[in-house]
Amino acid sequence: MITIAVDAAGGDHAPAEAVKGAAAALKNPGIKLVLLGNEAAVRAELDRIPGCDKTRLEVVSAPEIITNDEHPAAAIKAKKNSSIVVGLNMVRRGEAAAFVSAGSTGALLTGATVIVGRIKGVDRPVLGTALPNAKGFTFLADSGANVDAKPQYLAQYAQMGAVYAEHILGVANPRVGLVNIGAEQGKGNELTKEAYPLLEAAGVNFTGNVEARDIPLGAVDVAVCDAFVGNVILKYTEGMAGAMLGMIKKELMSSALSKLGAMLAKNAFRRLKKSFDYSEVGGAPFLGLRGLVVKAHGSSESRAFEAAIEKCALFAERDIVDKTERLLAKTAGETQAAE
Repeated sequence: MITIAVDAAGGDHAPAEAVKGAAAALKNPGIKLVLLGNEAAVRAELDRIPGCDKTRLEVVSAPEIITNDEHPAAAIKAKKNSSIVVGLNMVRRGEAAAFVSAGSTGALLTGATVIVGRIKGVDRPVLGTALPNAKGFTFLADSGANVDAKPQYLAQYAQMGAVYAEHILGVANPRVGLVNIGAEQGKGNELTKEAYPLLEAAGVNFTGNVEARDIPLGAVDVAVCDAFVGNVILKYTEGMAGAMLGMIKKELMSSALSKLGAMLAKNAFRRLKKSFDYSEVGGAPFLGLRGLVVKAHGSSESRAFEAAIEKCALFAERDIVDKTERLLAKTAGETQAAE
């Protein structure tokens, strides 16, 4: 039985959507869920769900809430009974294989590093986001954890991203690209130039540099960059997706003929919209830790929580932590031997 802790106090729709998503995820008979937050409020939401199987649901009181306005490190230190700190400590002690939260990103990332801790061989954990592309998904790493990165960090992101893409996203021998301003090897700033040979020796299917315009086309399965670049790509993609869908809708409603065409293509447009829906992915995993921490979108509704929990179960079943450690150890040993 895989135990997953869920923050029912964080996010815009707490606790209702987290509780509903958790209840829906219980269709997987191999998981047990621990809901963290205001105990009375969480139990009241559970009572509103007809037929909810409470035999694999535990509610743990975590009355304190860390807001987005608080300094992450100070909040983690001061609010020991917050849902974020309680959940991260459960992962650290091995009481939960994973923790899902839509709460403060800064507090979650800071707390994950300090409380859960890094696996051997990881200098900085990485936040990864699955971006939709023309062929499926591209795993963007880093999308928000480390704004200032060193070349060796990018090589580790490539390794962690490749393991996740293969075993969670189902991509065989994932293609890894280094985000750059040109495809040629000599392009870029000092960071990318120094990182390039490290990615070549990282034990992954490194295909060279990739330009941002090629990511939506599915040129690579894992796109590696520092968090400054990654977060710009992520936010631009979210904004462009919303704008494009809005523009398409406006044009389709502009005349009677186009409205008729929209009706005929309704299912196709529904599938297109779904492909850009973050709730289908669930959340962004924070990789490189001794357990899994997933950052769900602040506005996550029940389906997003359900999807995040599904990914957590798969992560534990396929022992991604061990697979990552073994890849890091293997390449480190090969590097030492070469020296």
